[in-house]
Order: sequence, then C-alpha cells, then structure tokens
Amino acid sequence: MDGNKNPFQWLIQKIRQKPKISITAGIVLIAVLLFGGTGLYYQSALKPADPQNHKTKLVTIPPGSNVKDIGQILKKHGIIQNGYVFAIYAKSHNQSGFKAGTYKMAPSMGMDEIIRSLQKGGIAAIRFTVPEGANLNQIAGIISKHSSFSSKTVLQKADDPKFIQRLMKKYPGLLTKDILNKQIKHPLEGYFFPATYSFYNEDVTLDAVLESMVAKTNEVLAKYAEQTAKKHLTPHRLLTMASLIEEEATEKADREKISSVFYNRLKKNMPLQTDPTVLYALNRHKEKVTYKDLRVNSPYNTYRHKGLPPGPIASPGEQSIKAALNPEKTDYLYFLANIKTGKVYFAKTLKEHNALKEKYIAKAKP
Repeated sequence: MDGNKNPFQWLIQKIRQKPKISITAGIVLIAVLLFGGTGLYYQSALKPADPQNHKTKLVTIPPGSNVKDIGQILKKHGIIQNGYVFAIYAKSHNQSGFKAGTYKMAPSMGMDEIIRSLQKGGIAAIRFTVPEGANLNQIAGIISKHSSFSSKTVLQKADDPKFIQRLMKKYPGLLTKDILNKQIKHPLEGYFFPATYSFYNEDVTLDAVLESMVAKTNEVLAKYAEQTAKKHLTPHRLLTMASLIEEEATEKADREKISSVFYNRLKKNMPLQTDPTVLYALNRHKEKVTYKDLRVNSPYNTYRHKGLPPGPIASPGEQSIKAALNPEKTDYLYFLANIKTGKVYFAKTLKEHNALKEKYIAKAKP
C-alpha cells in the first residue's frame, strides 16, 4: 500500500477494482486494517469534525449521489473528517436510504446524527402549495411569495414559446397543438397541477419548478388515459371541462351533477353560461357578475359563445377531472349555489331555476 494514501481510500479503490468482493469481505479487510494499526485513525475519523462548532451550513446532496459521493460532499463542507470513513461506516452498519436535498448541518454533529438526517430528508429551499382552482396569475403570485422568482418572471417563462415547445416534445401525449390556439390567453393554463411542491436544491431553476407541475398533471391524467380515449376526449378538452367544474363547485357541491349540466347543455347546443369564464375573460375576481360583465367580448365568455372556452380557466384538481370523465346521468340544465350555505340546487327547466333563484338568491340579499 502507498504510504502516502489514506488507508480507507486505498480500501475503497481495492473493492471497486474487484467488484466481486462483497461488503462482508470488505468488512473483513477493514478488520485487518484495524489490527494493522489503522484502528485509532478510523475511530478518530468517526468523531465530529469540530465538536465546538455548532454553526449550521447548507449542504446540498444532488439526486443520484451514492454513499461515496455523499461522503466527499460532507468532507468538502467540513461536516465530517473523512469521506471514505463515512462511506465505510455507512456500509458496514447497513445504513442506506439517503435522500437528495439541501440540509442544515454543523461540524459538531456526530456520524449517526448525520446519517439520520440524510435518511429523514432535507429542508426545502422552495416550498409552496397551489390550491385547486388557481389560475396562472394566482400561481405566479404563489411562487413569487415563496421564492426569488417574481410573478412577472413566472408568467413570462410560462408563456415562453421555447419553453412551451420543449415541454411539448417531452410530454407529447399531454401537451398537444390544442394549446397553441391563438385565442388562448396562456398556453399552459390548467396544466400546472394543484398540489404542494418542495424543491431541496437552492439552485433550482424556474424551468424545473414549472416543469415539475406539468409533469404532475401528466402523471395524474395518465391514470385516466384509457377512460379519456373512450370518452373521445382530448387532454385539453378534459382539463377545460374540469376547470369549469372546479370553478363552479363549492365544498358541498356534487361535481358529477355539475358536470352533467355542462354536458347536457352542450348536447342541446345551449351556451354554458358559467360566470367563472366571464371573470377569467375580465381577469378579475368579483363576488357577483353584472349584466355589463356578461357583454365582455372574449372567446372565453360562455354567455356569448357556445361550446367550451378555448382552454382551461384554472388548474382543476383530480376530483373535478374525475367528474368531467364521469358525469351523473341527469336531465338537469341549470344549477345555482345558496350564497349562505354553499349548497347547490339543480333544475331541469328555466322556470324551476328562476324559482330557486328567487328562493335562495333574491331572499339572501341583505
């Protein structure tokens, strides 16, 4: 053995040169080294790098890192004394399941404490939750609040043709030419799945953040691919219908019945007349839509234009996606929500609908 080489570095190299040598054989070699005079070195290298230094550092473990890589990263940041000793200790104690991520670690931490931390998972450099029914403008605001990316930057990236084309090539079954319709406000509206997202790499790019949300939508819709095809729906039409259901539904709403109303109106060539599409066209949130609002000249205005709008108006959750695929069989053509209770009432005729409106809307006014 080269006298200038770390004994544990030499051992790791020997094991790598002879892959048939098992971990057990490696442990035997370690024992030989211990009896050969390196025991004190090994035991010393297991101790904290600096017992008195409790100041934490951010340490990032990239995805795909093996135990040797992790050891070298920890050594580089001064968290441990020797990366090879860390690798040998972890393998000899059957420790695995180390997770990529960003960690807060201090040189005063012991070997077992470091290992437990790596197995538990790191802290999120960026963490945010997109609620069901959020539109792109709202999502941009949420990301901006929890990261260094501004809302304007998020919107620009989401609408960037090069970024969109790259995603279309990567997710061809999800992102079709439908999203390039010139009437669409934002090509990727509705494709950023509502969920909680955590990113452990402090250098994560905005491209990666947004793509992970599109990837989640792809993952969810893949579960319903066969059903979507049987319904003769495209992913774009499915998400568009689901977004309308999402925006109209309350916590107490029966999404499958709301879905049936929309499909029944489409079959009868009736305009959908759903207020959320008007608000999306106006790019504002209001408690009540006025008659003036209903006149807005936009392809999204389902009071003026029959059929579905050009694209989704928000990001629907899985419950609304399932409702869009499985509408209840009804004869309902109208529905309205009680302002006070949130309960949704359905009607088959305009006369019934107006009676419900008089009972639950007009009387609810202060």
